[in-house]
Amino acid sequence: MKHMGRPKSTRVTVRDIAAAAGVSPATVSRVLTGQAVVAEETRAAVRTAMERLGSPEPAAPRRTARPGAVFVRCPYLLTDYFGTIVTAVAEALDRHGRELILSAGSSAQHNGALTGLARRRDLAGALLVLPVEDSAALEQLRRQDIPFVVIDPRTPVPRDIAAVSASHFTGARNLTAHLVALGHRRIGFINGPEDWLASTSRHAGHTAALAEAGVLIPPDLVTHIEPTSDWGHTAAARLLDLPRPPTALVAFNDKAAVGALRAAHERGLRVPTDLSIAGFDDDYLSRTSIPTLTTVRQPLEELGGLAVSLLLRLIEGTALEALHVELATELIVRDSTGPVPDGRNRRNGTT
Repeated sequence: MKHMGRPKSTRVTVRDIAAAAGVSPATVSRVLTGQAVVAEETRAAVRTAMERLGSPEPAAPRRTARPGAVFVRCPYLLTDYFGTIVTAVAEALDRHGRELILSAGSSAQHNGALTGLARRRDLAGALLVLPVEDSAALEQLRRQDIPFVVIDPRTPVPRDIAAVSASHFTGARNLTAHLVALGHRRIGFINGPEDWLASTSRHAGHTAALAEAGVLIPPDLVTHIEPTSDWGHTAAARLLDLPRPPTALVAFNDKAAVGALRAAHERGLRVPTDLSIAGFDDDYLSRTSIPTLTTVRQPLEELGGLAVSLLLRLIEGTALEALHVELATELIVRDSTGPVPDGRNRRNGTT
C-alpha cells in the first residue's frame, strides 16, 4: 500500500518548503514573516508547498550573547612576546565593544583567579595565555560553563577545550632543514622548559629535519633553559666549550639566541663565518642584533585576534568547526646563518 505525503513524525523545515517551491530558504522566510515584498506567484508557490508538506517548525531562538567583560590572564611579564599577544587581544576586544579585565605578571601564576571565575557575574568569558594549570584544571574550568580559549597552550589541552597556537613542529623543522641545507650536521639545540608543549613540538621538528638527513642527535647537544638572554648565553657557552663544539646553534627564542651571540663573541667566533645561530619568534631583537638573526616568525598578532573571534562565538553559543587551531609559522633567513665552516665534514656531524 502506497503512503502519500510525509509522515506526521517528520519535522518540516524551511529548507524543505524552499526545495518544494523552487525558491531559496530566505524567500520562504520572507513569506512567513511578511517583512518584504514577494511576487504573488512566488508567494503562491510557497503556500502550495506548505499546504502539501505542512508548516515548518519554528527555528530555535538564537542564544543571546552573554553580557560582560572578557577576563584575560597572562601570568608573565608583558614584554615583547606576551605584550604583542595581549595588545592584539585588547584591540580585537575593543573593536567588538568588549571590556577587558587583565591579570598579568608572575604574581598571576599564584593568585587563584581561575577558581573564582564561575562566581563572577561581570564576565562573559576568558582568554588564557600560556596557562600554568594542567589539563585537569582546565577541564574543571570548562565544566563550570565558562566560555574560554587557551592561547599558546603550555601543556596538552583536552579535545573539548578551544585552543590556538603556532605550528611549532613545522617551524622548528623548517629552521633546522635550512641549517642542514647549509651543510650543518652537528647542531646545538637550546630548547625551552622541558614541560612546555612548545618545547616538545620543536624538539620533534628539529629531530625530524636531522633524521631526514640521516643524523641522530647526540644527547650532549640538547639543553633546556628558561627562555631568557642570560640562560641562552649560559647554554651556548657550555655547548661551545665542548671538545667537539657544534657548527650551529638553534635557540628556543630570539632572546636566547642573542645570549648565544654574546657567548660566540666572547670566544672570538665570527657569526656566521665560524658559527651559525638561529632564534625563534621574529621579535624586534632579531632585527636589531648584529648580525641580524635568522629566525621563525610566530603569528602573535594573528593568534590574539583569532582567539578573540573564537571566544566571541563561544559566548554567542555558536559551535566551532575546530577547537584546536594551529597557525602557520614562517622561516625568516637573515645574516646569522651561513654555510658550515671549511674543514668540517658534512656527514654524521663529524669534524
